[in-house]
Amino acid sequence: MHGRLKPLLAALAFAACTTAQATDRLQSLVDETIRPVMKEYDIPGMAVAISHNGQAHYFNYGMARLDDRQPVTRDTLFEIGSLSKPLTATLAALAQSTGKLTLNDRAGQHWPELQGSPLAQASLLDLGTYTAGGLPLQFPDSVTDPASLLAYYRQWQPEHSPGTYRRYSNPSIGLLGFLAARSMGQPFPSLMQGTLFPALGMQHSYIQVPDQQMPRYAYGYSKENQPLRVTPGMLDAEAYGVKTNARDMLRFIQANLNPAGLSIELQRAIAITQTGYYRIGEMTQGLGWERYPYPISLERLQAGNSPAMVLEAQPAKRLLPPEFAPGDSLFNKTGSTGGFGAYALFVPSQQLGLVLLANKNYPNAARIEAAYALLRALDSASSAPE
Repeated sequence: MHGRLKPLLAALAFAACTTAQATDRLQSLVDETIRPVMKEYDIPGMAVAISHNGQAHYFNYGMARLDDRQPVTRDTLFEIGSLSKPLTATLAALAQSTGKLTLNDRAGQHWPELQGSPLAQASLLDLGTYTAGGLPLQFPDSVTDPASLLAYYRQWQPEHSPGTYRRYSNPSIGLLGFLAARSMGQPFPSLMQGTLFPALGMQHSYIQVPDQQMPRYAYGYSKENQPLRVTPGMLDAEAYGVKTNARDMLRFIQANLNPAGLSIELQRAIAITQTGYYRIGEMTQGLGWERYPYPISLERLQAGNSPAMVLEAQPAKRLLPPEFAPGDSLFNKTGSTGGFGAYALFVPSQQLGLVLLANKNYPNAARIEAAYALLRALDSASSAPE
């Protein structure tokens, strides 16, 4: 596995290249990192996007759809699963920065039908940081419509005192997105597609892919290479529903690296999502984003994205006051649906960010190792003496 770290050996040579040579070398670095991953996990197609010192670079591999052999391009639409969560969090933070809500509001303030239930007293911050008391990873199968959704939330009983444990949960951050949309007076998909995506310059990102964009929508694939797309579910749009391309996702990463060109309200929203609210081991939980000190070892970054962090409740320490990102931090988020696997990270102090989109759900550890190899190579190149 660690053989994929070989691109680090080329970092100094990369730094000494001319612009044209550097572009070719970067292509080689990405090829050397991504092609073995695709071969090992039988991934039909991948799109890689890198932002390095403000410059965008795109690298495309394989097939978006096996049936018609359509190649992956920077415009191919991928499901990004839980990598949607930082976008949901950005919408909620925008609702705060425009005065529609505050993260200290209680859920019951924005959904009066919850009154009388324990969840009514959970704060919106609790929901966005998975610390409301133990909401599960997924809804039970019985939650299939708005009535059963409300009934589930009303009868739910916490396993822990709010703010003491983090348990990663789609029903938790999904409810944050739902309540943020209620506060803004429009359906969640309309706000994402009509307000947030345009404000971020994400011109081809969707909750519901329009008919004219369907030819660009990749198929995901099972282990047996059967075509898959995400199955609709309650609050799926809010928790894991974004379909986007490498170009748009890199725009989102660049907005997080350098938000200066955005509206003041959106700049504030991005700062809210990058703020640290809880410490869970070596990871600091922001709103959507998960943060680590940088530099960081590969092993620590993989541990923070391990199955245990997804499936088990972890003790959480509240940061009071909340901790705005220190200068040297790495932010990241994984995302998966049945047929897709995504990963994104960025390091503001190094002006580095990258996105990996694939139409197969392959292990998080492999995604992180590939991204880490590219990150370290580019970081080393940036810091090499001239």
